[in-house]
Amino acid sequence: MKKVLLVGKALTDVPPQLIIKDVEYFAAPDLKTVQQVFGKNNNVIDIVIIGAGIELEKRLEIVRYVFNTSNTTTVHMKDWETGPEGFVPFINRVL
Repeated sequence: MKKVLLVGKALTDVPPQLIIKDVEYFAAPDLKTVQQVFGKNNNVIDIVIIGAGIELEKRLEIVRYVFNTSNTTTVHMKDWETGPEGFVPFINRVL
């Protein structure tokens, strides 16, 4: 089962509208929580999906942390144009 970490500005819970069900989801609103999720999972997270609501420098810090922590995790960053309502469809398309 893949482990997917969703990172969003106000994300504290996994959105219920996700269509891929054979996945273990985690939610994080910031770098500190991303680090905690990685730590609790022995740094084994398969996919990180980051929303556009987090300011660019903070998103880049998260990407830097992920790539320095894991050689196997992929990172996907959502566009700004589709807005917050585009986050769940973006997650479903990535997965």
